[in-house]
Amino acid sequence: MPGTSTLKDRIDPRKLPRHIAIIMDGNGRWAKERGQDRIYGHHEGVQSVKSVVEACGELGIPYLTIYAFSTENWERPSDEVNGIMELLVRTLHKEIDSLREHNIRLHVIGDLDMLPPVCRQEVQEAIQLTASHDGLHLIVALSYSSRWEIVQAVKQVAADVRAGKLRPEDIDQQLFAQYLCTAAFPDPELVIRTSGEYRISNFLLYQIAYAELYFTPTLWPDFRKENLYEAILDFQSRERRFGKTSEQIQENEEMFS
Repeated sequence: MPGTSTLKDRIDPRKLPRHIAIIMDGNGRWAKERGQDRIYGHHEGVQSVKSVVEACGELGIPYLTIYAFSTENWERPSDEVNGIMELLVRTLHKEIDSLREHNIRLHVIGDLDMLPPVCRQEVQEAIQLTASHDGLHLIVALSYSSRWEIVQAVKQVAADVRAGKLRPEDIDQQLFAQYLCTAAFPDPELVIRTSGEYRISNFLLYQIAYAELYFTPTLWPDFRKENLYEAILDFQSRERRFGKTSEQIQENEEMFS
C-alpha cells in the first residue's frame, strides 16, 4: 500500500464529499481471528473511529456519520450488548475532552429510549457539551435503523395532517426529509462498508439514494486514515450523474469552469 502522505496528497480538496457515512463492520470477526471475544473487537474498533474522525477533521470534511449500533443489534447475546453499552459510556466519558479540543459537534440519531438510562444520560451530556461547536459534525447512529426512522417520520406526517398543520398535497421529498432524524444534515455522498460485506443493512436508506458506495474487505479494527483516503480517491474517480447523461454533466462543468 502506498504511504499515507502519498495517498492524502493525491486527494483533490475541491472534490471532497461533504458527508461520509460508514458502516463499521467486522469487529467480531477481527476478534475471533485473534482468539478473543467479540467485545475485544468492538474495543479495538474505537481506535479506528478516532483515526477516521481525525482524518475527516484534517481534510475539512464537514459531516461524518458512523453506524455504531442498529435496532437489530439488540437481538445479539446479552453479554455482547451489555459490553457495547459499557464501552459506549467509557468512550464518551474518555473522549469528551478531545471532542471539545478539536471543535467537534456530536449528534446521535436513533431510538435513544431503548438505551439503558446511564447510556442515555452520557449521550445527552456529550451532545450538550459540544452543542456550540462548529467544526466536524460527528453523527452517531445508535439504536438506529432506517425502516424505524421512516415509520416514525410517516407517523409524524400523519399526525400533522390530522392536526391540520399540513395538507397532503404539500408533501414532497424536501418536506418529508425534514421529518427524518437527519433533517439538519446534507445527504451522504459517500458510504463506506468494511469487512467485505455488500449490503446496506438498514442504514440511511432514504438519504443514500444517490450516494457512491464503497466496499472494502478491511475489517473495521484495521481501518485507518489511509483506508479512508483510498475510499475518497475512489469517490473522486467516479462520474456522479444523478440521472443525467455524461454529456449533460460535462456541459454543466464547462459552463461553470
